[in-house]
Amino acid sequence: MCGIVGWVSFDRDLRAAEQVTAVEAMTETMACRGPDDQGVWNAPHASLGHRRLAIIDLPGGRQPMSAGTPEGAVALVYSGEAYNYTELREELIARGHRFTTDSDTEVVLRGYLEWGEHLAERLNGMYAFAIWDGRHDRLVMIRDRMGVKPFYYWPTPDGVLFGSEPKAILANPLARPRVTLDGLRELFTMVKNPGHAVWDGMYEVQPGTVVTVDHSGLRTRVYWRLETRPHTDDQDTTVATVRALLDDIVRRQLVSDVPRCVLLSGGLDSSTVTALAARQLAETGEKVRTFAVDFVGRTENFVADELRTTPDTPFVHDVARQSGTLHQDIVLDPGTLADPGVRARMIRARDLPMGLGDMDSSLYLLFRAIREHSTVALSGESADEVFGGYLQFFDEKARTADTFPWLVRMAEHFGDDADVLRPDLGETLDLGGYIQDSYRTAVADIERLDGESDFEYRMRRICHLHLTRFVRVLLDRKDRASMAVGLEVRVPFCDHRLVEYVYNAPWALKSFDGREKSLLREAAADVLPRSVYDRVKSPYPSTQDPEYAVALQEHARALLADPDHRVFELVDRDRLRRAAERQAPQITAASRRGLERALDLAAWMELYDPELVLDEPAGPSPAGDGRPESSGTSS
Repeated sequence: MCGIVGWVSFDRDLRAAEQVTAVEAMTETMACRGPDDQGVWNAPHASLGHRRLAIIDLPGGRQPMSAGTPEGAVALVYSGEAYNYTELREELIARGHRFTTDSDTEVVLRGYLEWGEHLAERLNGMYAFAIWDGRHDRLVMIRDRMGVKPFYYWPTPDGVLFGSEPKAILANPLARPRVTLDGLRELFTMVKNPGHAVWDGMYEVQPGTVVTVDHSGLRTRVYWRLETRPHTDDQDTTVATVRALLDDIVRRQLVSDVPRCVLLSGGLDSSTVTALAARQLAETGEKVRTFAVDFVGRTENFVADELRTTPDTPFVHDVARQSGTLHQDIVLDPGTLADPGVRARMIRARDLPMGLGDMDSSLYLLFRAIREHSTVALSGESADEVFGGYLQFFDEKARTADTFPWLVRMAEHFGDDADVLRPDLGETLDLGGYIQDSYRTAVADIERLDGESDFEYRMRRICHLHLTRFVRVLLDRKDRASMAVGLEVRVPFCDHRLVEYVYNAPWALKSFDGREKSLLREAAADVLPRSVYDRVKSPYPSTQDPEYAVALQEHARALLADPDHRVFELVDRDRLRRAAERQAPQITAASRRGLERALDLAAWMELYDPELVLDEPAGPSPAGDGRPESSGTSS
């Protein structure tokens, strides 16, 4: 797991001192993603930078990695893991390739020499990598199918800038931190429009896509998309297939030359990964390490609500006992959760103020504590999207609404996420219209099976939206928070084989017992404690301690005392003041969320000093694909 950056320019020599310095500065922004090593590779029209977090073949996987050919050098910067690299290595050896390292990086490089950009179709893993092909003066950028690893680019008049994170691109003098109305709309809607990057002029390499840049311009090719196919397996066969896939996926994702662990919440998803990992490691006499986040006094003082009916810790400990894990609870207090320094580090990690408040802070603090013991962690992230675990899958109002179903649930529990904004700005943004345009675009290409009932098609659409829109928000959050402390988090439930198979199982099969995630529950029934098997879905934990909200109010009052703070270009001062003055019992979930959102925006303004364009629409429309208009496409 690493951080990658690069600059391609066909009209200048990037070996000049000024350009080399710029790429070195870009590379340095990725130090958190790669604390173990760094390197820069230069050619006349391409410069690649890399920061390494060493996971496999610690001495041999240094990057940038290059190979000489009679027609020119081919150089690679790579972030991620290819879980099938041993099979690909054997195939490449049979085809005559000779390896000098045991790293998956060299497999990717030599795989490109053998198959070109169609290497992408052969990879199983999470990855974002760029290859400068000196034989054709061409840059090839490839991102994994589900978008687990982030990847951004910035077209220039004579080439492109790219990086694992926006901060890397913004470190180049050709880029500037500018945000238009469309960028703000993306921030306040919890809707991930593929290709959009919030920063004006910047784009994402979309999941499952190859982006090629050469003298003739920029082109994209989609090598994978979520497709509708008939599912003919019966219930028993489907459950068995899910289990076989999970066994294989976990075994592959446990491969590491550094200490690894599992994130354990006591829910079905993480408990399944923990139990399978524990069983597999026991074959070699090894115990799995597990970590869970908790809050001071939460279990003793827990109050059930519609979202969370039980605290996590008792279930966590049930799993740890049954699977024999080496377990540790990471217990956080409200003062640390509300610490402005922690908030700033999470905003810096994400480059954006996404407004998830204590759930962002606690995730960062959890990962920071884990990094003292492990370098790799397996997570249960994305199982809810794959198997249908969220409440909105079963809420008739949410699943029949002509909008993104998670927004219905969020509005009921947290209110309007834009309430904190100045009223005139809220009117200009027209977030409702933006969401509707985004929704229509998102559902337009979802294929329907011949003979599929209206209800089954409705549920297919909901599953598709979660797998192509909602999950990308959470995957980005997980990646940024973990890589900010140099921790690699792997997500077994994002294996594309599992995603494709379960997506095409009809909803009647996914919920055959009338509960959420029926297929996953039955597939793991033999390794789970009964308490976890019976447990109702509970979201990622959030503190209930009123002292946390009181600390937020204190920080908001300090912000209000600064009459010239730029945050009030966006935030309504009177609304924030009312939230900051409420007595603790009257601080609702919506007002707490408003406080968190305002403080996040303030930290973002201080860190990035963005240029805001609030009086004109700019950038690609939500109905577009997030690519520059001049891009060519092929499928």
